[in-house]
Amino acid sequence: MKVAVTGTDDRLADRLRAAGFDVVEAPLIRIEEIDGPPIDGERYDWILVTSRNAVEPLLRRLSGRPGRIAAIGPGSAEELSAHGIDPDFVAERSTQEGLAEELPAPHGRVLHAAAEDARDVLVRELGAEWVPLYRTTAVGLASFPDADLATIASASAARVLGGLRRDIPCVSIGPVTSAEASDAGLEVVAEAESHDLDGLVAAVKLAASHASSSPS
Repeated sequence: MKVAVTGTDDRLADRLRAAGFDVVEAPLIRIEEIDGPPIDGERYDWILVTSRNAVEPLLRRLSGRPGRIAAIGPGSAEELSAHGIDPDFVAERSTQEGLAEELPAPHGRVLHAAAEDARDVLVRELGAEWVPLYRTTAVGLASFPDADLATIASASAARVLGGLRRDIPCVSIGPVTSAEASDAGLEVVAEAESHDLDGLVAAVKLAASHASSSPS
């Protein structure tokens, strides 16, 4: 089975190949870091990280250690740990809504360091300050390669794929991405239970097993 990987993390393609899949890499977005002044971490009781793509830009701008750092889910937590930071809290429900509901109180002063087009749930629900660290831009593909499945690991990738090709079954990393994919006219045939690379690989395996067992 051929799987098209649309995201920016090369590790997913490697893991899928190791699992026996024929993989074609077709990144639909690129990450562009946004320049800005240093972020004084000591001003905040919590810094909320809602994407693995936010980790490196945050650490390049961070001055001083914040009170605590929270990750929206296992993928962001894994990226923080890879850079020597063990998050103080990881949400069980890997959405902004989940993080807002689960973050231990009292919240104090909160910073949401994220993408330029990040949803504003944490700003509204927690009164968080918001700092844009990066933006996602579409990669100019004339067409999308033939494949049996496509992985989508962000809402941005889902929107771009929907503009290129809507007839390919998709495997999504989580509910926000799945909702965006549905709005873009895509069919999501599996969604990762844990919103990280391991969960996405497991969801691809599940989708592949269902496809192979379906009558032709």
